[in-house]
Amino acid sequence: MKFLEMSDATDPLAEYATEVEKEPLILTVDGTPVAALVLVENADPETVTLSTDPGFLAMIERSRVRQNAEGGISSAEMRRRLGA
Repeated sequence: MKFLEMSDATDPLAEYATEVEKEPLILTVDGTPVAALVLVENADPETVTLSTDPGFLAMIERSRVRQNAEGGISSAEMRRRLGA
């Protein structure tokens, strides 16, 4: 993983994008990470969008907490309920 201070990031974005094939690039402000350039492989735009959407991530976390607290149903039961 490579770190780059935002004020030092003076090359065109395209140059940084080619570098992320080797390793992610973390942009910092005063040493604090503020953004990341990472290689996106085998992902469609919807997957990338959802994986960074705070609302979607919060919903997934709520579902995980509920699953851990209350349990869930088996895949066989789900198929039975759906008539599959």
